Amino acid sequence: MSNAVIQLGPDRIRALMAHYAGSKIERNAPGVVFAAKSGSVSITAYKSGKVLFQGGGAEAEASRWGGSSGSPGKPASRPKGETLPEGLARMSVLGSDETGTGDFFGPVTVAACFVPDEKIPLAEELGVKDSKMLTDAYMLKIGPDIKEAFLNSVLVLPTEKYNTVQAKGWSQGKIKALLHNQALKHVLRKMDGTKPDHILIDQFAERGIYYRHIASEPEIIRENVLFSTKAENLHVSVACASILARVAFLEEMDRLSSLAGVTLPKGAGKPVDEAAAKIILRKGDDFLASITKRHFANTRKAAALAAKRSGKS
Repeated sequence: MSNAVIQLGPDRIRALMAHYAGSKIERNAPGVVFAAKSGSVSITAYKSGKVLFQGGGAEAEASRWGGSSGSPGKPASRPKGETLPEGLARMSVLGSDETGTGDFFGPVTVAACFVPDEKIPLAEELGVKDSKMLTDAYMLKIGPDIKEAFLNSVLVLPTEKYNTVQAKGWSQGKIKALLHNQALKHVLRKMDGTKPDHILIDQFAERGIYYRHIASEPEIIRENVLFSTKAENLHVSVACASILARVAFLEEMDRLSSLAGVTLPKGAGKPVDEAAAKIILRKGDDFLASITKRHFANTRKAAALAAKRSGKS
């Protein structure tokens, strides 16, 4: 099991707790102030400000929160093999990001957004920053302004399509890579020949792995592409993309909640199991399958809960 430990200040701890609130779990251990389970990663925050990430993808999840690695004062490591140009934050950049991959309910959403250098102050004026520092309500408020102000593409992969390709053996990395490449293509076409100084992808895979995932695509975006974790803190274009992806995810979650007759919790923790069990009892397993990522362990846990409550076990 991989693990990573970072040190965060009080404000970042509060932001982390808000972000993983839907995946919260109980963990009664000395010094623990918060614990959550998001996909395959367990997150434990301590009174000291240390946060422990454990499980597959722990290092990538931890890197999204920045902070210091190992001990206070030690800077977080940069992605290997990537050299970012000086002054990137003030350049014209096309950024991309995704959300929904750690959530049992709902789609995977990917967004790309182009912010030219002369419009960076506008993005900042709109209040654009790392989506983990913003509430869902605030992102829903500024999302339409971002869509109107900047060229963008937002892709939503419904759960039914997700389950189909996952059953064919596609990993989440391949799914995300294909969606990022497609979203970037859409925005570049809208730019009608204008080229960004750089394309910045919020890194979820090493460069070589990313391009292996999309090797069979007829058109692959390669020119001036950069990969970095914490990319939403490096350029507002990625922060804009992160917000747009999150807004699309939230809107689809609202729609699915209406269909299910249950407010669908985010993440993959115990509240998710409880909600899924209710849906099985009310609408059946086939309906649950249509709104969830079936390979998650929550599928098995929800079925066991539903069977217990119906007296079948």
